[in-house]
Amino acid sequence: MEVKELIPKGVSEVFNIFSSNNYELYLVGGSIRNMLLGKALTDWDLTTNATPEEMLKILPNAFYDNSFGTVGVPIEDGDKKDVIEITTFRSESEYKDHRHPESVTWGKTIEEDLKRRDFTINAIALKLTKNGNEIILDEKNIIDLHDGQTDLKNKLIRAVGNPSERFKEDALRLMRAIRFATQLEFTIEDKTWSAIKEDAVLLSNISWERIRDELLKILASDTPYDGIMLLDKAGLLEIIFPEIIKGKSISQVRPGRHHTTDVFDHNVLSLKYCPSTDPIVRLATLLHDVGKPYVLKTDDEGHPIFYNHEVKGALIAEEIADRLRLSKKQKEKIVTLIRWHMFTVDENITDAAIRRFIRRVGLENVSDIMDLRIGDRLGSGTKTAESWRLKKVKERIVAELNPPFSINDLAIDGNDVMNELGIKPGPKVGEIIQKIFAEVDEDLSKNTKDYLIKRIKELKD
Repeated sequence: MEVKELIPKGVSEVFNIFSSNNYELYLVGGSIRNMLLGKALTDWDLTTNATPEEMLKILPNAFYDNSFGTVGVPIEDGDKKDVIEITTFRSESEYKDHRHPESVTWGKTIEEDLKRRDFTINAIALKLTKNGNEIILDEKNIIDLHDGQTDLKNKLIRAVGNPSERFKEDALRLMRAIRFATQLEFTIEDKTWSAIKEDAVLLSNISWERIRDELLKILASDTPYDGIMLLDKAGLLEIIFPEIIKGKSISQVRPGRHHTTDVFDHNVLSLKYCPSTDPIVRLATLLHDVGKPYVLKTDDEGHPIFYNHEVKGALIAEEIADRLRLSKKQKEKIVTLIRWHMFTVDENITDAAIRRFIRRVGLENVSDIMDLRIGDRLGSGTKTAESWRLKKVKERIVAELNPPFSINDLAIDGNDVMNELGIKPGPKVGEIIQKIFAEVDEDLSKNTKDYLIKRIKELKD
C-alpha cells in the first residue's frame, strides 16, 4: 500500500522548524498504525531526537510539564486549533514498580526508541520528508524493526520482544493489549496471550485512573462484550470488578421466568445487547445486577430470589465508581440507572406514576435506562428487544416528556400559602406545597389557582 498524504498546515510548520534546526521528526505509534490501516488521521503522535529543552528553545508556544519527554505544541489549521505532542526518543531503565521506569534517559536514534514500545503495531515509525515544498507521508520512509506491518495485515497483537518483560515494565500493557484487540478486532498472539494470563496479578500495581481510562476505551469500542470476556479469560476482570465475578455459577433460572444463565453471564450478555454507545451507560448495564449475589435467597421450592438487588447494586456501583475515580456526574448516572432499572412495565400504570418515574430517574437518563432495559431483556434470553408493554410505557413516557410536570408548575407557590394562612416562612409552607403537589400530580386538572387556594385553607391544620 502506498502512503502519500498531505499533513495539516500546523504540523508542516512545526516540521519546517525542526528541519531548519537539523532535528529529525517521525510520525509514530497510533498515528502511523491508523494510517496503515486506512483510517482517518486525527491524532499526530510525533517523536524526535531533540530534547525537551531544545524543543522549547525553537518552539516559543510549546509547553513541557512532565518527566517523560513529551512537549505539547499548540497548532492552527485554518479555524481549527489543536495541540500536538512530540516526545523525545527514549531509552528506559528497569521498572521496579511495574508502572514507571526507574529513570528515563533520552535516546539517540529512532531504532532505540522503537525497541522500548509495547506492541509491534505501535512500534512503527515514519520519517517526515519533503517533496519540493510539500511535506508528505510516504511509505518508503517507514521504519519497522519488529515486523509490525505484517502483524497489522494478520490482525495480530504481539508484544515487542519478550512479552513478559514488556508487561513487567508497565502492567497497564496487560489491559492495553486487550483494548487494542477489542478496538481493532484483532487476535492476541499466543505467547503474548500466555504472558498476559501469567502476569495478570501485576495489574494490581496500576492506578485506578489508568485502569479506568483503558476500561472506558474498551466499553466505547464496537465490541465491548468481547473486550470484557477477554479481560475475564485473562484473569484481569477479577482484579477490576471482583463484585461481578461473584455472579459466576449463581443461577437465575426459575419456572416461568425468562432467565437462562447465571448472574455473571447475564450481566455481560446485557452489555452485549445494550443499544447505547455511551461507555458509562454500557458500564451501568454491565453492573446492573451486580447486587444479586449479595441478596441471594431461595423460596420454599429452592428457587433463587433476589429481592431489592437493585438497591444493593446501586450501593455497590457507588463504591465501584469511587474506586475508578469516575466524575460525580458519571457516578450519579450509573447509580441512578442501576437503582431504578427494575421500573414497572404495566399497561395500566397511571400518568402520575409515569411522571414520578421521569422525575426519579431524571429527564436526561430516561433514554439511557430504556437502553439498559433492552440490554437486560435480551441478555436474559428473550428474542425481542421490547415487549409490547415496554413499547406502550415508552410511548406514555414520551407523551410526558415535554416537560414532565414538576412542583414549579403548580398554579400556586409558597407566597400564596403564607398569604392565605398569614404565616411566615417555615416547614409548614413546604409541607402544604408537597401535599398539594402530590394531589395535583395524580390529577392535573386540579392545577387551577382557585382550587388550590381552597386546598391551602383546608390543609392549614
